[in-house]
Amino acid sequence: MNDELLDADRREPTMTLSGWRRFIDSPPATFSPLPDEQWRKLTDDARGRYDEARINYHSEMVVVATSTVREVARQGRLLTFLNRREISARRGLIVSGLQTTGKSTALKQLGRTHELMVRQRHPGHDRIPVVYVTTPPKGSPRKLAMEFARFLGLPAVRRGQNTTDIADAVCQVLIDARVDLVLVDEIHNLNLATSAGEDMSDHLKYFTEHLPATFVYAGINVERSGLFTGVRGKQIAGRCVLINTGPFACRDEWASLLATLEAALRLHRHEPGTLPKLTRYLHQRTGGMIGSLSHLVRAAALTAILDGTEQITRKLLDSIPVDHAAQSAAHGVA
Repeated sequence: MNDELLDADRREPTMTLSGWRRFIDSPPATFSPLPDEQWRKLTDDARGRYDEARINYHSEMVVVATSTVREVARQGRLLTFLNRREISARRGLIVSGLQTTGKSTALKQLGRTHELMVRQRHPGHDRIPVVYVTTPPKGSPRKLAMEFARFLGLPAVRRGQNTTDIADAVCQVLIDARVDLVLVDEIHNLNLATSAGEDMSDHLKYFTEHLPATFVYAGINVERSGLFTGVRGKQIAGRCVLINTGPFACRDEWASLLATLEAALRLHRHEPGTLPKLTRYLHQRTGGMIGSLSHLVRAAALTAILDGTEQITRKLLDSIPVDHAAQSAAHGVA
């Protein structure tokens, strides 16, 4: 495969406008497998191209519409309606939970759904309905403003520009672009126990008051990060709806997730029903974390293509390492 094709396979981060738009415009991953008889007759070159296409497919596969994704979408859409004609304190949403519980996925799916709806209502308009940024670690108001500027593709910030100038410029561009949904990920990086965190919180509040938009935040265990403490924290808590995410119980929804992921596989010797039969095993391996489950199944599918076995088995799954958090939970390590 040449360099141009490899570059085409890479995904630009969603923290830039061009990367976000590519995410919005990319259709869901699809792949139509060949009938087994045709597949067996492929030449080595044709088999290589076919497998490469399947690798690309399995590296992305499907976005599972979990209960978390559905609830964030429902609450986020409701808040955008409530805030549509609000002129004072607008309501926001915070998605909080452990890592790999689908927070960022839910956030991005909310943004994708909203932007597609805006495009449908206002075809041909050059709008930026959604902004997606991450909270910089150990950040400052200046760094936060630069995250917004970077998303918009504004010129590099000059050393002499102060934070207020940058924020004003960013706000004006966003107002002109008719932004109405701002997604702020990694909000746990905002530590109100430090002076830098307090300053950044004040600056984020500045954005919320100057932009006619709904703000939705996501972070790891936000309630325990100090975000709701003190005067500033109480202001945030009083304006935001909180949705908690967590591991899935080994019940009906977990079994449904396994069935959905298995239906999305494109392997030629995989035995249908294998993953649902391994419900308890997969729950134990991943701790019920959707991110860990997705990684395990996709990595197993890629391995099955690369080694030619074309099926996912318990033995293969045993050989695939998962993230350290899930691995530790599976072995009872604190």
